[in-house]
Amino acid sequence: MTDDVATRTPPTRTERLDELPFTRRHGRLLVGSGLGWALDALDVGLLSFVIAQLAVVWSSDKGALAFVASAGFAGMAIGAAVGGSLSDRLGRKTVFALTLLVYGLATGVSALSWSVGALLVLRFVVGLGLGAELPVASTLVSEFSPRRIRGRVVVLLEAFWAVGSIAAALVGWLVVPTSDDGWRWALLIGALPALYAVFVRLRMPESVRFLESRGRHDEAERTVRLFEQAAGVPAPSPAPAPAAAPAPPAAAARAAAQASTPASDATDAPDATRSPDAPRASVGSLLGGGLRRRTVAIWLVWFATNFSYYGAFVWLPTLLVEAGFPLVKSFEYTVLITLAQLPGYAASAWLVERWGRRGTLATFLLGSAVAATAFGVGAVSGSAAQIVVSGMFLSFFNLGAWGALYAVTPELYPTRLRGTGAGWAAGVGRIASIAAPLTVPPLLVLGGTPVLFAVFGGVFVVAAAAALALPELRGTRLAE
Repeated sequence: MTDDVATRTPPTRTERLDELPFTRRHGRLLVGSGLGWALDALDVGLLSFVIAQLAVVWSSDKGALAFVASAGFAGMAIGAAVGGSLSDRLGRKTVFALTLLVYGLATGVSALSWSVGALLVLRFVVGLGLGAELPVASTLVSEFSPRRIRGRVVVLLEAFWAVGSIAAALVGWLVVPTSDDGWRWALLIGALPALYAVFVRLRMPESVRFLESRGRHDEAERTVRLFEQAAGVPAPSPAPAPAAAPAPPAAAARAAAQASTPASDATDAPDATRSPDAPRASVGSLLGGGLRRRTVAIWLVWFATNFSYYGAFVWLPTLLVEAGFPLVKSFEYTVLITLAQLPGYAASAWLVERWGRRGTLATFLLGSAVAATAFGVGAVSGSAAQIVVSGMFLSFFNLGAWGALYAVTPELYPTRLRGTGAGWAAGVGRIASIAAPLTVPPLLVLGGTPVLFAVFGGVFVVAAAAALALPELRGTRLAE
C-alpha cells in the first residue's frame, strides 16, 4: 500500500481545478465575465430600438437600416474568428479586456453619427470588439468551472445576456422615445464597457490551461492555489523524487513539470510544455484530426441559430410598430417579451446537467421553431395577447438554446484549439447574422410577418437536427 502511494502520479493542475466545489472565487469570475456579457447584450439590444426610431426621425427606409445592423454583424463575424485565435496566443483575459475596450469606445462615438453611412461604419467597429468577446469569455469560464457543473455554469454566464437585453429594453422604452435624440443617449449608455474593461484586465485570472501551454507554471500554480484556498483545500504534497529510470511517459513528465518548474523557466521558456512538432491553432486544425464532424455540426447550429435569432429580434420593435402599435407601446411589449429570457436560461442551466447538452439544445431549438410560427400567426390576427405570449415563448426557448450552445461549444476542442474553435463557430454564426437583417424586408414583401417567421421556424428545425449530430460531453473532462 505504501509503495502504491509513493508511486501514484499526483493530479495535474487542471484535474485539481476540475474536482473543486463551486466557491466565491468561481462566483467572482462568473459575475466578472457575466457583466461584460450583459454589457454586450445591452449594446446589441439597443440597436433594435435605435433602428425603430431612426426609421421615423431620419425617415430611413428598411433597406438602409438593415445594412446598419448587418455591418455590426459583419464586424462580429471577423472579431469572433480573430478574437478566438488571439486568445489561444495572447491569453483569454487579455483579449477579453481589449475587446470590451474597442466596442465600448466605438459605441460611444457612434452616438455622434450624422448619417446612416457614418453609423454603418461605426457599427462595424463595434462589431469587431463585440464578436471577439463572447467566445473568449465562455472559453475562460468553461476552463475554470468544476467538471460536474461546467455546463450549468456556462449557461449561467449566458444568462447575463438576458440581464443586458432587459436593460436594453428598459433603456429603449424609457430613454429613446424622450426626444428625437433619444437614440444618441441610449448609445452613450452602451459605452459603459470601456470603463469596465479596466476592472476586467486587473482583477480576473488568466486560464490555467493557457498558462501551462505557455510554460508559465509558477503563475498557473498560484492561480490554482487561490481557487483551492477559497475551497479550503490544503496544498498538495510535493511529488516524491523518482528513481533513476528511462524517460517518463508524457503524463508523468507533465506532472513532474508542474511540481518542479522553477520561476525562471516560467518566464524564459514560454512554450516549454508544447511539443516542437505540435501544430499551432488554425482553422484547418478544426477540420482534421477527428474533429471534422463535430466542427461542421456546431458551425451549422451556430449559423441557423444566429439567422433566426437576429432576424427576429433586431426587427422586433419595428415589426410591432408596423402591426399597428404605437412606438412606446411596441417598446413596452418588447420589454415583456425580453423578460421571458430569464426563465429560459434557468431551465436550460438545470437541464444541461440532467438531459445533457445535446438533448437540451435540440429540445429548445424545436421549441423555438413552434414559438416562431405562433408569433407569425399572432401578428396576422393583431391580438396583442397572442403576440406577447408567443413572443415570450420564443424568448424562453431561443435564449435557453443559446445557453446550451455556449455550454457545449468550448467542450468540443482541446486546450490549444479551444479559443480558436469557439471563435470560428461564433464567426460562422455571424455570417448568418449579417444576412438575417437583410432578408427581413424582402420576406415581408413576399408574404408578410407569417412567412417571415415561418422561415425562422424552419431554420430552427435545421439547427435542432444539427445539434443531434454533436457528441454528448456531459460530465467529461475538458480535452487537453
